[in-house]
Amino acid sequence: MIRDDIKTALVTAMKGGDKAGTATIRLIQSAIKNRDIEARTGKSPDDDNVLVVEVLQKMVKQRRESIDMYVKGGRQELADAESAEIVVIEQFLPQQMTEAETTAAILAIKAELGADGMKDMGRVMAELKTRHATSLDMSKASGLVKAALS
Repeated sequence: MIRDDIKTALVTAMKGGDKAGTATIRLIQSAIKNRDIEARTGKSPDDDNVLVVEVLQKMVKQRRESIDMYVKGGRQELADAESAEIVVIEQFLPQQMTEAETTAAILAIKAELGADGMKDMGRVMAELKTRHATSLDMSKASGLVKAALS
């Protein structure tokens, strides 16, 4: 389970004196804890790893947006700090699908559902997320789905 890997990595980082890694892993644990609290009131995923991967993907996305803003604002040192956090976070994410693998999955789902136009994009995206949410960046996938359906 990814949670166990995160706990083990925290202990290792603390013992190794890695202050930046320790801080980032604690941020990860905090974000997961917040998501657990939110999940109590709503529908939580059946698989715990799905929940953790969603949190990690959101954290990476937030940091990439921050990096863009820091670079535009001339704050390279802050952008570098965010990049270092991304490296730590991504070590817990499962291997992401390549663009070719994503396109193949989209085409298979399109054929399976009989999707033939943009009106079916929601159905294709929902099925894609159900099957491949942990190994796919959904923002990149939406552009590929649009291309496949148009």
